[in-house]
Amino acid sequence: MLMGDPGRADLAALALGVASPASEGAQAPRHVPIKAISLAVAQKCNLGCTYCYAQQGTFGGAAKDMPPDTAKAAIDHLLREAKRGDVFTLGFMGGEPLINRATLHSSTRYAAAQAMVRGVGIGFSLTTNATLVNADDIALYQQYGFTLTVSVDGLQVTHDRLRPHRSGKGSFEKLARNLNKLFSVEPRHFRVLARVTVTPSNLDLPQTMAGLLELGFDAIMFSPMLSAPSGKEEMHSEELDALLDQLIACGRVFREALKEGRIVPFTNLLTTLQRIHRYEREEYPCGAGGGYMGVSATGGLYACHRFVDDADGLMGDVFKGVDAELQATWLEERNLERQSPCTDCWARHLCSGSCHYEVIKRGRPACDYIRGWLTYCLALYVELAREQPDMLKAILAKR
Repeated sequence: MLMGDPGRADLAALALGVASPASEGAQAPRHVPIKAISLAVAQKCNLGCTYCYAQQGTFGGAAKDMPPDTAKAAIDHLLREAKRGDVFTLGFMGGEPLINRATLHSSTRYAAAQAMVRGVGIGFSLTTNATLVNADDIALYQQYGFTLTVSVDGLQVTHDRLRPHRSGKGSFEKLARNLNKLFSVEPRHFRVLARVTVTPSNLDLPQTMAGLLELGFDAIMFSPMLSAPSGKEEMHSEELDALLDQLIACGRVFREALKEGRIVPFTNLLTTLQRIHRYEREEYPCGAGGGYMGVSATGGLYACHRFVDDADGLMGDVFKGVDAELQATWLEERNLERQSPCTDCWARHLCSGSCHYEVIKRGRPACDYIRGWLTYCLALYVELAREQPDMLKAILAKR
């Protein structure tokens, strides 16, 4: 039975308040081998989103492109300790990575060739505003099976307000034209996902979800703006309460579709249900600073793409490698057992302490929102385990 193992029974007891969390005191690792990197191939952007964590792509410095040799050094570093059968991920970030198309294309081909020689697998991802996509890009995505994450903050009026060009002109029309080109590829060997940054200005989530899925996206994810360098458009307690209500409204849409035998590709809910099922008592919210690192345009290694050119997340560089002491210190200090007030929270092994960047830069303003969402998802998990176990199994099997 899906709820029959002790781990999930313990989790349900914690959520219902009939048990108290206890610290396992797991020791933090001193080193984790890197299995994924993201390259900030263009620390510049053609849009002017005021809340952008990358400060319009420059990360607060001069605009720059990553030279091909730096990208090659980063890939060599990623694959240096590869063992036959390993699987790696190479991501492209910005700014807007398509501004530096030449490095993006050449490094994709180089990484694929090196992976083949070494007998390892490699997957490719790209986070983009999709306003610069051309036919050569689409051919690359098709050949190498990319996962594209498109930053889109709503339907036309909302998106144009939040994600304009630097001139102030809206970007939605250009985005929509390029999406049509991407979605029209048949058969398509790449995925196109929508990532919506939620601010106080775009809290109409069910409408947004319906509209973007109708456009043709393979899945949609909502992510609250909790820490912006400018402080603009950050979510506070009232907006986070509204966000929770809106996510649950999307959950109701999801639930009604399940009754008809359909799975709405609502990533927030799918991944939470999957994490509840696994319940692995994870000590970190993600691989940042461990198995995953971001690379700046000049070759610096950082805990993740959000820490590029930020001393708080410095981990070394691709030429000399990871600084062992910096990584060991990060893994120790960011371990869940060192986070307060996480050690007293029933949800800590599902949340795992929340995004490192947001916690370091702003603290933990979203704990009640996170617990509220997990409570809703726990109840839905139990309901599906009882009423639609076959559909729950299908959900758990989805990518």
